[in-house]
Amino acid sequence: MMKNGPEPIVDVYRLETPEQALALLNPMRALMLQLLAEPSSASELGRQMGEAPQKLNYHLKILEKVALIRRSGTRQVKNLIEVLYQAIARSYVIPDSFGWSEDLTKRMKDQGTLRQLVNAAEQIRIDALRLMEASDDNAEVPSAVLEAHLSLPDALTRERFLADYAAAVRAVVKKYEAKDGAEGGFKAILAVYPQLDQGGSKP
Repeated sequence: MMKNGPEPIVDVYRLETPEQALALLNPMRALMLQLLAEPSSASELGRQMGEAPQKLNYHLKILEKVALIRRSGTRQVKNLIEVLYQAIARSYVIPDSFGWSEDLTKRMKDQGTLRQLVNAAEQIRIDALRLMEASDDNAEVPSAVLEAHLSLPDALTRERFLADYAAAVRAVVKKYEAKDGAEGGFKAILAVYPQLDQGGSKP
């Protein structure tokens, strides 16, 4: 027995956030979205994909969180009530404002720290544009950018650097951290990532 009929889905959906794009670019989730052109449960997806429903439930929650799928009803199977999900669209477009090349969007995977890096870069871009719009033409906006090239050739060196890096950041943040209601608010975003043209892609 099925409750609540399926809602129509759009042919093309323009992604609104980097979180949506990164969820979509995971190969398993991309396949799930294709299969969810029609309402389906985790069990049905599992049979089609040869995966455990428990594993697919994890990905369904992520897709639902970023609003790429929606619940379209329930169905009783023996003594169980299955939740049915449906994709919101048949195809998706990544806006140019995300700044990703076509090749990158094809190869990108949903890696936690890499996702945070992409989101941080997008947030900096948005904040910078807002500051430019809000400031006078000749006014200087107090800001700072630090760029440094590091040599971290092996796992032990990287581990030691990260420990020193975390300790230094904690010390500075503790000294200048904004309290509730404090004036003069600033935002600091720090990132460390491999430099591909200098062997930074090595594990």
